[in-house]
Amino acid sequence: MIEELFIRDLGVIAEATLPLGPGFTAVTGETGAGKTMVVTALGLLLGERADAGTVRQGQAQSWVEGRWLVEPDGAVAERVRDAGGDLDGPELILGRSVSAEGRSRAVVGGRSAPAAVLGDLGGDLVVVHGQSDQVRLRSSVAQRAALDRYAGADLTETLGLYQHAFHRWQANRDELDRLVAEQALRALEADELRSAIAEIEAIAPQPGEDAELGARAERLGNLEDLRLAAAEAREHLSAEESTDGAPDVVALLEYARRRLDRAAEHDPALPPLVEALADAGFLVADIAGRLSSYLAGLDADGARELEIVQERRAELIGLARKYAGGIDEAIEFLDTGSARLVELDSDSDRIELLSNDADADRRLVQELADRLTAIRRAAAAALGAAVTIELGALAMPDAVLVVEIDSRDEFTATGRDLVKILLQPHAGAEPRALARGASGGELSRVMLAIEVVINQADPVPTFVFDEVDAGVGGAAAIEIGRRLARLAETSQVIVVTHLAQVAAFADNHLSVVKGSDGAVTASSVRQLHGDERAAEMARLLSGLPDSASGLEHARELISLAQAR
Repeated sequence: MIEELFIRDLGVIAEATLPLGPGFTAVTGETGAGKTMVVTALGLLLGERADAGTVRQGQAQSWVEGRWLVEPDGAVAERVRDAGGDLDGPELILGRSVSAEGRSRAVVGGRSAPAAVLGDLGGDLVVVHGQSDQVRLRSSVAQRAALDRYAGADLTETLGLYQHAFHRWQANRDELDRLVAEQALRALEADELRSAIAEIEAIAPQPGEDAELGARAERLGNLEDLRLAAAEAREHLSAEESTDGAPDVVALLEYARRRLDRAAEHDPALPPLVEALADAGFLVADIAGRLSSYLAGLDADGARELEIVQERRAELIGLARKYAGGIDEAIEFLDTGSARLVELDSDSDRIELLSNDADADRRLVQELADRLTAIRRAAAAALGAAVTIELGALAMPDAVLVVEIDSRDEFTATGRDLVKILLQPHAGAEPRALARGASGGELSRVMLAIEVVINQADPVPTFVFDEVDAGVGGAAAIEIGRRLARLAETSQVIVVTHLAQVAAFADNHLSVVKGSDGAVTASSVRQLHGDERAAEMARLLSGLPDSASGLEHARELISLAQAR
């Protein structure tokens, strides 16, 4: 329930506070005073698109703020906390600003939030009906939505099951169609993958093999240089047979060791040096031995081995070029390609499985759609009868509302039912679609009657009606006021009206008062009581707030409403 609405610099309203509260609130005022801005303000708080044109002339921005009373542990409170906001006890504050440049900012529970959050909350807080909603009631979508609300929890639960099965059926069917349509292309892809995998497996590349073969090719290509260098080095280190009589390193080290060893007894600093020379001799002799082993291990048939290595490298280079990158990429392709091939080769099994699943889901969709149709048919009969009674009380005593269900062969996300609300204006007439068979005033009363009936099955916290009484007058207007008051027994009702017959039934009467400074019109809102209220209703009746007959008629209407 909305406790209070604050408006600043919106349209012609400079600043106004609307005390709302429970029950039935009527908002009246002169033409152009800004009554519609009250509905515009509520629309902004419910996430509707911001329009820079609504900012009051000469001001930088407009601001609207609403205080709601909600359940602290309810779904609305949970959504507010999810958005980062919070409640002050049971009180929720929503705010929205609109700049003259068209920028908008929303505040939910004290925290900035996207305007979409306001829209999400609005569905659980308020139902707004304006003249555009009367037009929407002519559409089959709006008529089905109204019937579904009336049908209640049984339909909601069945519709949820149906939509789950429907979307799964659609997804399986789409994938099945894609697989069948692409079957030839996928078979070609599988053949190409098989050929590529066979080629890679035949070559059998190993991780890092190309680098290893490169090193081997480098060694084999320089085999003679390696042999000559190793032989010369070994001869210099340790030559068993010297051709030129030059001493080798081993011999020189041994000579130096013996020479120091003979003098070592005369100086304690020399023995460690003797030992170091001995170690150096052993190390050099070891290196010479390893060079001998290296020379013995050099392949005598290096040319043939080099040829084999080069052939292998050519295979790997060709593979790397084909798979754009290198040997590692080719090896990776072997893994991913094999997985993809398994997927492609299982197309037949997948098609069979999807076909079976789609058939099963199709049967389930059919079954649930039949159940939806049955629920809607039962609800349609009950809704038509209940609204017909309401229309009788709304000065349409001979009117009959008929709700027809036309079940089609095509399934949609809401079933296969086309809902048509027909109006039989008087006995003997053929029921006609609302789009063709109802005037603006009749459509207003039909919409109100439907809301009164549906609210008994699916209560809404707050209703806002913007000139629901358009095209209505006299006794019909009184009955509209009476029905709005009845609706206000279970929900908060806010009505923008120009009819005294409707305003008379309000528990709370607000008047949008227009003033002018000669340049910019500014409006404010006053809560009316007693004589002020009678004067406003006299103005609505006759255009003259101080007309004696108008005042008498106004007081008569108020007494009539209070006697309800």
